[in-house]
Amino acid sequence: MNSKQEKLVKKAREKAEEYFREGDFFCSESVLTTINELLGEEMPPEMVKLASGFPVGIGKSGCLCGAVSGGVMALGLKYGRTKPGAVMPEKCFPASADLHDYIKDEYGSNCCRVLVKDFDEFDSPERANHCIQITGEVAAWVMKRFIKDGEVK
Repeated sequence: MNSKQEKLVKKAREKAEEYFREGDFFCSESVLTTINELLGEEMPPEMVKLASGFPVGIGKSGCLCGAVSGGVMALGLKYGRTKPGAVMPEKCFPASADLHDYIKDEYGSNCCRVLVKDFDEFDSPERANHCIQITGEVAAWVMKRFIKDGEVK
C-alpha cells in the first residue's frame, strides 16, 4: 500500500471507532456509515437504517458480532448485486467469508457473547473499548480489501 492508501485505512479505523465511542452509532452502523462516507457516499446516508438491527449480536441476541455484520454490508457496497437474478459478483462471497475468518482468527470468535464473555459488566468501559477496537478493525479490514482488490485507489 502507498501512503495515501495507508492513511485511508487509518481513517476508516479511526472514524468507525469515533462514531461508536461518541455514541453516534453502534458497531454495525459505525462500520457501514464509515465505509459509505469514505467511498463518497455511494448510497444515501439513510442506508444506515439497514444496519440498525445488528448491534449486540443481532438485536441484542448476542449472536453474530454487529461489527462483522456491518462489515459484510459494507463489502456489499462494492461487491453486491442490485438486479434480481443477476449473477452474484465473484468477489462477494469470498470477501465476506474472509472477513468472517479474519475476525475469528484475531479474536477467537464472531459471536458477540463470546467476544465479550471476559467482561463482568456489559456496560463497562473495558467492554466498550474492546468492541470499539473490533469495530475499527473491521472498518480497516474492509478498506484494505477494497484497496487490495483495486476497488479503491
